[in-house]
Amino acid sequence: MICFAKANSNELRGSGRSIPGFHLRDALDLVAKRSPGLILRFGGHAQAAGLTIEEKNLEKFNQTFEQVAGELLPEAARLRVVETDGELESAYRSLEMAQMLESQIWGQGFPPPLFCDTFTVEKQRVVGERHLKLSLRKDGQRLEAMRFNSLDPMPARVRAAYRLSVNEFNGLKTVQLTLEHHQPT
Repeated sequence: MICFAKANSNELRGSGRSIPGFHLRDALDLVAKRSPGLILRFGGHAQAAGLTIEEKNLEKFNQTFEQVAGELLPEAARLRVVETDGELESAYRSLEMAQMLESQIWGQGFPPPLFCDTFTVEKQRVVGERHLKLSLRKDGQRLEAMRFNSLDPMPARVRAAYRLSVNEFNGLKTVQLTLEHHQPT
């Protein structure tokens, strides 16, 4: 992805970040070779790069860059891969486990655990105008879950990647699943 900002009255400066399998600096070099003068300056490496273009050339840059990206980006890199920590035994889908996980320090390269299970969707409703609150069932256990910033209805059965979290409402703490990804089963 490349984000541009006005540099002066007729130039844009861009800053880009890449994904594994796509060498951003090489892609910009190919754009520059195919359309001489389109990029005024650029530099960087595989995962990050910067460039300057004339504002009037933004659309031409977008078209040329997308064509180059389509050629250079391996098919495997185009697939969305969700890595999880696997299924979570029902005994661990507890408030105590959620509190323990939330008390830990997580960061880049060391994300909080993401579990994956298949659930029956018993109920779903919109909350806060932009979120979906769900009641799920797995192994006889009823679980509350949230899908933030998504109003798309869920199917009756779903395979979902989720984080274990603590929901605090009116002073009461309960375990909640925060759904990150899902697919029908």
